[in-house]
Amino acid sequence: MNARPLTLPSARPLGRQDYKTLSLAALGGALEFYDFIIFVFFAVVLGKLFFPPSMPDWLSQLQTYGIFAAGYLARPLGGIVMAHFGDLFGRKRMFTLSIVLMALPTLAMGMLPTYHDIGIAAPLLLLTLRILQGAAIGGEVPGAWVFVAEHAPSRHTGFACGVITAGLTVGILLGSLIATAINMAFSQQQIAEWAWRVPFLIGGVFGLVAMQLRQWLHETPVFAEMKARKKLSRELPLKTVLKQHKTGVALSMFLTWFLAIAIVVAILMAPAYLQKQFSILPVDSLRANSLAVVALSCGCLVAGWLSDRIGSGFTLIGGSLLLGISSHLFYSIMAQDSSQLYPLYTLLGFSVGIVGAVPLVMVRVFPAAVRFSGLSFSYNVAYAFAGGLTPVLLSIWLKYDAMAPSYYLMVQCLIGLAAGIYLLLREKGGVLAETIDQP
Repeated sequence: MNARPLTLPSARPLGRQDYKTLSLAALGGALEFYDFIIFVFFAVVLGKLFFPPSMPDWLSQLQTYGIFAAGYLARPLGGIVMAHFGDLFGRKRMFTLSIVLMALPTLAMGMLPTYHDIGIAAPLLLLTLRILQGAAIGGEVPGAWVFVAEHAPSRHTGFACGVITAGLTVGILLGSLIATAINMAFSQQQIAEWAWRVPFLIGGVFGLVAMQLRQWLHETPVFAEMKARKKLSRELPLKTVLKQHKTGVALSMFLTWFLAIAIVVAILMAPAYLQKQFSILPVDSLRANSLAVVALSCGCLVAGWLSDRIGSGFTLIGGSLLLGISSHLFYSIMAQDSSQLYPLYTLLGFSVGIVGAVPLVMVRVFPAAVRFSGLSFSYNVAYAFAGGLTPVLLSIWLKYDAMAPSYYLMVQCLIGLAAGIYLLLREKGGVLAETIDQP
């Protein structure tokens, strides 16, 4: 007799335990993601403090973004290692470990001596800590998506993944709000002298809080049943992924490229861009960024919900078109009239929320036994290149064209459109099967 498949009826509604799991996972992810991205909100200040004063502004910023990029380039190694053990020993263990690996480097950043104190050792230490952060976040994001996807009923998987993605963007909002508060409470001289350290020290505390939250979570039912029935991967999970799931890896990488550039360009780099390109005050750019991130979180929830209702293909097509139009409007109008900053940036933020539709596709294209490894490898390798190189490329491109971010985003929307059309064809042909494998 054939073994019973790892499936459950998809009609089960979200229950109280599901909402508790989603809330705790999303909140913990928000606190950890804050630790990872707070760096970018103080890139201008860090560039002046950790590099020689005689260095041109554009070069110090380029090198600061290079250190920011190093965090992305370190993600694949950390993600692959944690995913390997997550597929073999449990999702929850790695989900909790990533918090510790993030909190300690963030705390250390807040206590680093500057270039004035120890010379070239300062940027080298900053780089080392940034690499450690990258390794931690490499396991956090794919781990969170897999964790909630294997807890939620399959007809609500898109919404569950959207909640986690929204939670991660709330981490960006926390960073934006705290950066805004720092800029309002202190003068630029005070920030350069000592106040820049405060957000990093807060991040270390956030990490400890997030670690405690994770203690309330339970192992996923899918992994627990696979372990009980001895269905775990019998060979190196990544080896299985690369041998048997090449299409899933390619699709996930393309979608990650789309997701990464939308977040990095429109959300993370925009405050510094607005300050330098259009002379917008830091307080105003950060306030606008906060509104954009709130809209982004809402957009992620809408995109996840729509993916469950109308499918990933239609959702990605519509969202990519909206993102392309809104990004063109934002950058072209801002170049002429900065008074429209708040409504235009809010619209752009909501449009970026289309990234909330991406994780559903990725958790469905890999079977449960190698899902963590497949998703983590695809996501982190693609994000390392897209997220890591984008700030550097745009810093160079912006020397020649102020509209560089707009053009860059619109090209990425073509990738989102192509992926959406491909998924639509597969969904209509019945090829993209449900593989969440509920126990």
